[in-house]
Formats: sequence, C-alpha cells, structure tokens
Amino acid sequence: MSVSALVLLGVIAIALLYGIVVYNNLVRLKHNIAKAWANIDVMLKQRHDELPKLVEVCRQYKQFEESTLTRVIEARSRVSDARAKHDVPALGQAEGMLRFGLGQLFAVAEAYPELKANEHFMQLQTRITALENGIADRREWFNESTNVHNIRIEQFPDLIIARLTGFTEQPLLEFSTAEKADVDLKALFSA
Repeated sequence: MSVSALVLLGVIAIALLYGIVVYNNLVRLKHNIAKAWANIDVMLKQRHDELPKLVEVCRQYKQFEESTLTRVIEARSRVSDARAKHDVPALGQAEGMLRFGLGQLFAVAEAYPELKANEHFMQLQTRITALENGIADRREWFNESTNVHNIRIEQFPDLIIARLTGFTEQPLLEFSTAEKADVDLKALFSA
C-alpha cells in the first residue's frame, strides 16, 4: 500500500471518528433538552393538581369574582393541552395567560379578608407560588439547554453532521406578554 493511500485512509478514519464524536455530543444535547422538559412537566403537573383546590376554596366565598376563576380554569386547560402535545410555543403562551390569571386571582383575594385569613387558601397560595418559582428555574435550565443545542447545530463543522442526521433547531420556552404585564388593580376593583 502506498503512502498516499495510507494518508487518505488516516484522514477518512479521523473524519469518521470526528463525525461520531460530534453526533454523540448532539445526542447528549438533545437528551438534555428532553430531561429539562420532563423537569418542567413535573412542576406543571403538580401545579395543575393544586389549581382546582385553589379555585374551590375561592368559590366557597360566594361573592368572589367568577370571571377571575374562569380565566384561571381556562388557562389551566390550555397549559394542560400544550403540555400533553409538547408544544413549547403554545405552552409559553398558555403559561403567560395562567400566570397573569393567578396574579389577578391573588390580587382580587386581597379584597376578601375572610379568604385571606383562610388557612387552606394561604397554604395553597404558598404552594402555588413555590411551584411557580420552581417552574421559572426549570424554564431557565430548559432554555439554556435549548440554546446550547441550537448554537451547536449552527456551528461549522457540527452543522454538517446535524443536517445529515436530522437535528433541527428547538424553540425556547418564552412566556407571553400577558405574564409580564402588571396587574391593574384599579381595573380589577372597579369592574
């Protein structure tokens, strides 16, 4: 065998090994995203289970605003649907609506001293707030994992392996603008 044939075989072997290493790293990044999603899903499920209890406690106070409760229930349903479909953009939109609705619910609850004094309501509010914080932390990790993945599949030479093996850009979990908006207390109490 000639020297040039050996060099060519060596170059092919190195390129093949490099391709395998890149592919394995991309698989690891994909699994990091799946793991981060699963962690968010656990927190969403826990909060999903707590929300009906909160709504039921609020309904015990007959004068409590039904429209606020209805918004929370509808948003909860949308979150559940998006979660089941693994639809990240829809989940972000629904999460924003739910967080906004919960913010309104807790703000309206301020006008009901008996409700605020209810021990079960306070426990649920504390639990849901803790879950919200957990979801925010896990969302940050999900977005970081997704961002690292998206950067890798766009960098040369990794993009060649990514395109050949079907790796695609993944969406970030971004909440809607409703979640970022302040609750308008004047509008809530004048309605």
